[in-house]
Amino acid sequence: MTEKKRPTLVHAFIPIAFLVAFLAINVIVFGPGATDGPNQIALIFSAGVAGIVSWRLGYSWEEIEVSIVKSISSAMGAMLILLVIGSLSGAWLLSGIVPAMIYYGLKILNPTIFLFAACVVCCVVSLATGSSWSTIATVGIALLGIGKTLGIHEGVVAGAIISGAYFGDKMSPLSDTTNLAPAMAGTDLFTHVKYMVYTTVPTLAITLLIFLVWGFTLDTSGTTDTANVLASIDNAFNLNPLLFIVPALVLFMIVRKVPAIPALLVGTILGGIFAVIFQPQIIQQVSGITGDPVKSAFIAVMKSFSMEVSIITENKMINGLLSSGGMAGMLNTIWLILGAMVFGGVMESCGLLKRIVEEIIKWAHSTGSLVASTAVTSIFFNLTAGDQYMAIAVPGRMFADTYRKRGYKPELLSRTLEDAGTVTSVLVPWNTCGATQSKVLGISTWAYAPYCFFCIISPLMTVLQAYLNYKIRRLDDKDPNS
Repeated sequence: MTEKKRPTLVHAFIPIAFLVAFLAINVIVFGPGATDGPNQIALIFSAGVAGIVSWRLGYSWEEIEVSIVKSISSAMGAMLILLVIGSLSGAWLLSGIVPAMIYYGLKILNPTIFLFAACVVCCVVSLATGSSWSTIATVGIALLGIGKTLGIHEGVVAGAIISGAYFGDKMSPLSDTTNLAPAMAGTDLFTHVKYMVYTTVPTLAITLLIFLVWGFTLDTSGTTDTANVLASIDNAFNLNPLLFIVPALVLFMIVRKVPAIPALLVGTILGGIFAVIFQPQIIQQVSGITGDPVKSAFIAVMKSFSMEVSIITENKMINGLLSSGGMAGMLNTIWLILGAMVFGGVMESCGLLKRIVEEIIKWAHSTGSLVASTAVTSIFFNLTAGDQYMAIAVPGRMFADTYRKRGYKPELLSRTLEDAGTVTSVLVPWNTCGATQSKVLGISTWAYAPYCFFCIISPLMTVLQAYLNYKIRRLDDKDPNS
């Protein structure tokens, strides 16, 4: 049996340096098309480099493979949700649900308050459902369409949507990350949620203020003729308030703790049924068949579930909004997630990620530096392991004993894991969250990331409060609310 060696810091950084260089070259050469294949290859080749390092340290292929399979298994739920979301978006387009959301949204909202309102709506929905993914895949898509029609930059609109959605993902007791973080740190759910208020409320307030001020500074002189857009949607689709039964039912199911996949599947199937009932003219357009309504309906619904579908209207400007890639449109993103999981699995198999974290802990002496090192570690795992859960679970396990020995209550650790691990995942193009939201919204991660103010400010806020020693709870505190 080969003796296993402990990795050095140089060993740990070789695959990461290779990956960063490869990704940088891809961005320079391919631009926005880097996620259509080149970045996936970069992740797989970098996993190969990490595998060579692991082999040199004495690890067998069987051990590396077990770690890869375990890593991929952890992301299987995310990949299945992606496939369902692809079908759901196609079905909701075909049925007129998304066009109806855009239509009525344009009647209610105006450019001045739109960014603020979009963020608030996503906050409420995500807090109620506990799912940023479901929020973005349902109301988020409609809000993006409204924002584009109002003439607002799509990256800014996506930033408002994601900021609101990830507020709920972070704060809702129904969210998986909100339950995972306290479990890893060793505290209870509601202590964790209440303690997050100190960092999350100021962060959300700053975010909403930015979007509110931004709205008042928007130049709407070049805004699209809303009346023409409304008329085009009204002429193309049979708009009916009954269409909102489907999204309302999906949100109700998620609030009632029905798992995301079955809830979204129900929404997809109902979307197909409502398309047949309410949109016979769209069914005929998509299928290209006349005279056989049964065959026409079957072909159109199956197309919307599985492949790219575009609805052609008299208004060329909105035709770009009325398209969906179906399940097939999600395959590149799933490939990206698989590549990230393979890389993360190999890196974890021989302790390369753990070695870097150990080095980070060494310089954490004060409260501020300990919290900062935890935040940096969570962000590091989002960058290298490519998974939000890894960014919470691994640092949570590794820092729990350190926080206890230094006299800090576990909720300080759990809050930091959420402030840095949960919300920054969506800013990384090859992370499961970043890849998913980019595909669902149809915008590159680089385009929306600068405007996700909630996600950017959250880790800065938690580190700032730690350095200011504000509301830092210690094990010897007598006041539980200190």
